[in-house]
Amino acid sequence: MKEQDLRIVSLIPSATEILAALGLTDAVVGRSHECDFPPEILDRPACTRARINSNGSSAEIHQDVDRLIQSALSIYQIETDLLEQLQPTHIVTQDQCDVCAVSLGEVEKAVANLTHSQPHVISLQPNVLADVWADIERVAQTLGVDANRLIENIQSRIEICRQKVRGLSVSELPTVVCIEWIDPLMVASNWIPELVAIAGGQSLFSVSGQASAQVRWENLIAADPSIIVVMPCGLDLNRTQAEILPLTQRPEWQHLRAVKSGRVYATDGNAYFNRPGPRLVDSLEILAEILHPEIFSYGYKGTAWEQIQLPVTSDQ
Repeated sequence: MKEQDLRIVSLIPSATEILAALGLTDAVVGRSHECDFPPEILDRPACTRARINSNGSSAEIHQDVDRLIQSALSIYQIETDLLEQLQPTHIVTQDQCDVCAVSLGEVEKAVANLTHSQPHVISLQPNVLADVWADIERVAQTLGVDANRLIENIQSRIEICRQKVRGLSVSELPTVVCIEWIDPLMVASNWIPELVAIAGGQSLFSVSGQASAQVRWENLIAADPSIIVVMPCGLDLNRTQAEILPLTQRPEWQHLRAVKSGRVYATDGNAYFNRPGPRLVDSLEILAEILHPEIFSYGYKGTAWEQIQLPVTSDQ
């Protein structure tokens, strides 16, 4: 199929970013309600909507998600009538996390009901960094474009980070906890431990390739990490800074090493760490800046991350 004949609907933000990085923005005719990058994609119709209130607190969103799952309902709904009108040749979705985006099963059900088109479904299921790069290549191959330049650029930026921290001793590699959700407390896993390691840190609790898991507050206290990076799924930098307050109000918070040394950071998890696409290499550079400011300075501070300025009580 020629590139000008492609009509692609992307139902997950990371896929939209992959398509854009491959030069296929003009071929995207529909998107998910969460696809917001690159900005020029915003004029494409949204083919999904959420059944939860994404403006609620961390605890409220978690409760809504639990309620829907227990009721055997999907968290997201596909606008099948709009999909019918768009007549896509391809739909890009995911089969990794039903909380992150519409499920593959829901997409297959919607496609089965289409009468004017029978789009090819490309489903992404990334768990580690190698899966993300393989997904980019698979999308490119399926759609008839070249991913080599994009992959080479990503790999060269990764190698720069690797080289710059290669000479650090183990004692110079800070222990890091990456928080993906605040209430309940969850740590980021999947590709995050790899990013932390490449950026010159030692990831605590997180297991590479595994789903994010809840961690007990007392275990976080016992681990006493030297750095805490807060990257809630789906929340931008401002929302993250607001949502972190419940953590800071716990009495033990003031005694954490990371808090005492001012090494607690809020990030734009929604734009970077949570999306398994090309901007994971930006996420790596953000972590590198945070973990080793004496080595790295990419200029992400203020837009992608901020140091949390919290008062420390005198009884520490």
